[in-house]
Amino acid sequence: MKRNTWQREAVRTALGAAEGFVSAQGLHSNLHATGSPIGLATVYRALADLALEGEADSLQSPEGEGLYRACSTTDHHHHLICRNCGLTVEIEADAVETWAKNVAAENGFTQAAHVVDVFGLCAACTAAAPAVSPPAAPPAPVLE
Repeated sequence: MKRNTWQREAVRTALGAAEGFVSAQGLHSNLHATGSPIGLATVYRALADLALEGEADSLQSPEGEGLYRACSTTDHHHHLICRNCGLTVEIEADAVETWAKNVAAENGFTQAAHVVDVFGLCAACTAAAPAVSPPAAPPAPVLE
């Protein structure tokens, strides 16, 4: 465990105050808005350390950006993440655990680890979204 510096504590506090997942750049902007002189590279290092020590969840967005949030549990878990509002639900999924172990074993792997993050729309965002109609059928060909 690394020693607790003011920079690391500032990142931990800002991460705890953030709603949902946040990028290192977003967290850096939040810190600067409060007058903190912390550097972006320091934010990246602190987030990586917090994730490694189980104090932060980390994942990649569908666009490939690294995102972080304060972790509410140190147990192995997965996430359901709303693509629209960022709502995140931590879940335990026994079926995923069984599947991962079986697939690894079937392919000769041992000591396999996995990360599962499911992106979709939460119930509130689904309800607020306009109904999407199926695409119209193409016009019938004209026979002459």
